Amino acid sequence: MEQLNIFQALMVSHRAQRELSGRLLASGPSTDEQQHVFEELKAELSAHETAEERCFYIPLMQHDESVDLSRHAIAEHHEMDEMVEHLEKLDPHAAEWQECCRKLCEKIEHHLQEEEQKFFPQAGEVLSDEQKLALAKDYEAEFTTLRIKQEA
Repeated sequence: MEQLNIFQALMVSHRAQRELSGRLLASGPSTDEQQHVFEELKAELSAHETAEERCFYIPLMQHDESVDLSRHAIAEHHEMDEMVEHLEKLDPHAAEWQECCRKLCEKIEHHLQEEEQKFFPQAGEVLSDEQKLALAKDYEAEFTTLRIKQEA
């Protein structure tokens, strides 16, 4: 099997986040299914953000061309984390929970599009092919470790 580069590896989680967001928005308000999908999305986001920051953004901060976008992406991760924390404090039966959930899913989609359309092309210019493969290995290992810890 051909090894993925960092962009392909990140896209695996991006697809999962989109799929989970869609399922979350499609599930009925305050159902067991909705809570289950929310927990899945929360776990996916957490592992992805941490692994992506450690194995993609931090290395990219070494390049002048990608410092600002790296900081912006990490700030958006923080915003999404705060949105998740806010949702956890709300009653899942409340209308406010539904509205905050919709806003979180919109923020996720905005962030993923921005990464894929703006950041990946710029990062592709500063990283060598070898770095793209090495970062993918690091990311996949970190992501897997974080997901295993979540399930323990």
